[in-house]
Amino acid sequence: MCDYSLHAVATRPAVVGETIVTTTFRGTSTRGFASERDLSVAVCLLPGTELAFADNVRYDNRWIWTRTINSRVGKFGKVDPHIPDRHHDAIEFPDGKYVLVTQLVEGQRATVLQLPVTQPLGDHTPQTTEQQVEHPVTMPRLPIG
Repeated sequence: MCDYSLHAVATRPAVVGETIVTTTFRGTSTRGFASERDLSVAVCLLPGTELAFADNVRYDNRWIWTRTINSRVGKFGKVDPHIPDRHHDAIEFPDGKYVLVTQLVEGQRATVLQLPVTQPLGDHTPQTTEQQVEHPVTMPRLPIG
């Protein structure tokens, strides 16, 4: 739910309708989402969570300047989950591009629009067959330069 580098930070799951803000967590160099009321607790999102940002999304690539995506909506997901020891949390935009959450400029506000549907285990859970193979999803990356 939260990126690997936030294991030392208190966390909680996101709630539909709440406003979250991008922040850098104390004692880390990682950015993520927190509640406006308590910036010390990371708000974790499940893949598929839909967000509406208050303004067009701004991000940096650890250089001097920032860039803007002309979109205010996005869906939370994971990129390259099979590669250990790196950031995986990302926001995917309607054009198919994504930005790592840790690259989002601090102070941006977003509303949690919808959480992904989760199906309880039971008789209605589809069974995986030998012919079904799970492949990691790789989203197209935004240019850094």
